[in-house]
Amino acid sequence: MRIFMSLLLVAGMAVNAAVAGTGVPPLPLQLADPQWRPLLERVDLPLQRQLELGLRTQTGWYALIRHHKLAVALVDLGQPERPRFASVNGNSMMYAASLPKIAILLAAVDALESGRLQLDAGFDQDLKDMIRNSSNSAATRTIDRLGGLEKINEVMMEPRFDFYDRRMGGGLWVGRRYEKTSRRLPDPVSGISHGATVTQVARFFYRMATGHLINVRASQRLLDYMAEPGLSHKFVNTLQRVAPGASLYRKSGTWQDWHSDAVLVWGPRWRRYILVGMVEDPDGESILRSLVTVAEGALLDVYPLQFPLLDE
Repeated sequence: MRIFMSLLLVAGMAVNAAVAGTGVPPLPLQLADPQWRPLLERVDLPLQRQLELGLRTQTGWYALIRHHKLAVALVDLGQPERPRFASVNGNSMMYAASLPKIAILLAAVDALESGRLQLDAGFDQDLKDMIRNSSNSAATRTIDRLGGLEKINEVMMEPRFDFYDRRMGGGLWVGRRYEKTSRRLPDPVSGISHGATVTQVARFFYRMATGHLINVRASQRLLDYMAEPGLSHKFVNTLQRVAPGASLYRKSGTWQDWHSDAVLVWGPRWRRYILVGMVEDPDGESILRSLVTVAEGALLDVYPLQFPLLDE
């Protein structure tokens, strides 16, 4: 595994050196509608198999997967017109700590786009702090500005989004203000206060990356808030090392043994993907750092096809 990580590091450095001075290509925010298809129509069996094989190589991870304590979603955007999607425990609702703050962000941007709210300097700073630095106080102020928890979850369940869908195990849910004393509004499926499924988070990032989250302008607005992550842990810790030239759009969450991270990586050549990971384990920080290497191995087809699928 150390050899593989070293190879990825060298490959990443070589690619970044090759494009030095040329910049990273822009995101595919305006894919033609005939080419665009929902993420759930982009499931790719070879990528699914490679991802599962990679997860099997890690000591102890298979047990976490079997007990629904590790969930992963991966979207390959190397060819934007032909994305590939794979997931493990994709519809397992898990406690996600601060990751569901992206639901608050979407509700806020939706309100700005419709004219229900106006952007001022304080509101703009709260949105940046809530996402980039995971500020709980900024998140709570934004929840209150939007009219409360119910308003945010109503947006998640609207048919145009469907980011919380009981038929898919749930999804993005904000059931408590981000402060110590606050009423709970648990999600209907699992009774979680701040929850998510990796599939719904991946759908969020996919629609945002391709300009299909509200509209192109709103998608760009969302991307701007998610750029320049202020916390250098989990996925970002590894990516800053192996892909220093890539653009990262990210939101994470941590509380006790629950760790989550979601990132859109947009770099030169093949390193263009969405990765979502959620884990319940005391070593979750380290697991998520290693998950970047496993995901990139799947994208590069490193693992031989020698095991059956996890759900067989």
